[in-house]
Amino acid sequence: MSETADVVIVGGGLEGAATAWALAQSGITNIVVVERHTVGSGMTGKSSGIVRCHYGVSSLAAMAAVGLETFENPQAFFGKDVHDIGFRQTGYVVGVGEPDVENMRKSLAAQRAVGVQTEEIGVDEVARMWPWADLSPFGAFGWEARGGYGDAYQTAQAFMCSARAAGVRLRQGTEVTDLLTTDQKVAGVRTADGSEISAGTVVVATGAWTRPLLLRYGIDIPITVVREQIVLIDPGMAIGQVPVFSDLVSLQYVRPEAGGEILFGNSDLADPAEADPDDYSNRATEEFVDITVDKVSTRFPGLTNASLSSSYAGCYDVTPDWNPVISRTDIDGLVVAAGFSGHGFKIAPAVGRLVADLVVDGHSSDPRIPESDFRLSRFADGDLLTTPYPYAAAGQMR
Repeated sequence: MSETADVVIVGGGLEGAATAWALAQSGITNIVVVERHTVGSGMTGKSSGIVRCHYGVSSLAAMAAVGLETFENPQAFFGKDVHDIGFRQTGYVVGVGEPDVENMRKSLAAQRAVGVQTEEIGVDEVARMWPWADLSPFGAFGWEARGGYGDAYQTAQAFMCSARAAGVRLRQGTEVTDLLTTDQKVAGVRTADGSEISAGTVVVATGAWTRPLLLRYGIDIPITVVREQIVLIDPGMAIGQVPVFSDLVSLQYVRPEAGGEILFGNSDLADPAEADPDDYSNRATEEFVDITVDKVSTRFPGLTNASLSSSYAGCYDVTPDWNPVISRTDIDGLVVAAGFSGHGFKIAPAVGRLVADLVVDGHSSDPRIPESDFRLSRFADGDLLTTPYPYAAAGQMR
């Protein structure tokens, strides 16, 4: 069997679905999305879904701002039949210790310069939002009233439904085994059943599975697969719609769940655990549970009846600078979008648009988001994409 398309997208996760949607919005609809399982069944379904624009890297802050506009008004982007993609606008507060106050203020100013609505707020305001928290170690707080959390799986479905309504074709349960190339130019893909899809452009958006796929063609995307653990906590009381709280003193983040639980994630990136994305434990280790208990009880002593509810784990596709690769490659017509390092959900709408720009024009249409920031060659050039306003021990996640 053979099929012909203008573009093949390998991977039906959030970034692949966002790319299909953005290309369809630009007028390219002769697209086939090839997904080895089902839409959103990989890392997308494990996302903790934090929505924030708090990034020291200005292009990432701008991308998150683009994403926020989409989450706030899904009907305008996905059609009038889409009523809920899981976004909950609880607000987002970040707290830093005294040594990081100056950098936080510089970061907030840089965020505002690219259109992010963010400000510094006082400890009394945070105490009203999180009355169970010990806020004494913090030196300053940043606040995004428009932040919150969302559902990456629902969002991926909305992207794909909108794309399919525009004419994009989806092949689920189909694994791409090979890229087809001729004279360093992509010509399509071959799937596990032996069929081929011919296309002049192939977008690889396969997350943690990207590096082994592309290494065979001489393209090394420097991705390490890292296991990320999440614990759900029963607070033992009704806490209401509290905002997402990013604690950059004890390096943790918490957010409410729709059912009343609290989701806990660890922001300590000093010693990430490498993993096989096809073979890893889907529950938190005893060691991680102990870390959770210690951090949550220290920061939230007012939650005296809190208890552990459940846990799960997912994987990050991490690059050396903890920022994504959204780039053309040395194979003409081959574009890669991978290495999202935990940022992928909140920036997905902007990722789709940037990939579409690369396919159509070769450069970004948004001056706040230069394609050069995310080029693959930055690693070989030694020109990593890092924040000019780092926070102590928080790595590149802010």
